[in-house]
Amino acid sequence: MTTRYALLLRGINVGGHHKLPMAALRTLLTGLGHTDVATYLQSGNAVFTAAGGEGEEETAARIEQAVEDGFGFRPACLVRDAAYLRAVADACPYPAAELEPKQLHVIYFSAPVGAERFAGLDPAAFAPEDFRLGDRALYLYAPDGLGRSKLADALARPALLKGLTATTRNWNTVVKLAELAATEG
Repeated sequence: MTTRYALLLRGINVGGHHKLPMAALRTLLTGLGHTDVATYLQSGNAVFTAAGGEGEEETAARIEQAVEDGFGFRPACLVRDAAYLRAVADACPYPAAELEPKQLHVIYFSAPVGAERFAGLDPAAFAPEDFRLGDRALYLYAPDGLGRSKLADALARPALLKGLTATTRNWNTVVKLAELAATEG
């Protein structure tokens, strides 16, 4: 049995820190026994086919360890299967087709999150920015882009993310990873 996965690495190739060339990432994933490996952009996105019965968490832990062994740092990794990625894209509560991709983002979480985690945020204070929770994901609408988003800054506070790995992707990347994960080789 094989499973098609996407890998979302957090915090690599940002500001000259934690450098991990995508060619090296492809080699690393292949060395772990994965096939049909492809990377997308330079920010730690890959898709691959995994053989065997390892789940998302076990696969992520193996990749984290392999990066640490080979490159001297341990990035947080999220691994998600193709069906999940498609479901996240399909469940978008915003009119994605009507928005610029820079206005819509998904923050992927390592575990489910409930609304109570964000109860201290007053949505009206950030309007017209908005967010909605999904399945181990948060959809963020930032009309002026992520770089100018006060809501994105508030959502990234360590107290809100305690105990979670979180990594953000813009809408173009969300859609592209869903497409890449759906096809092999």
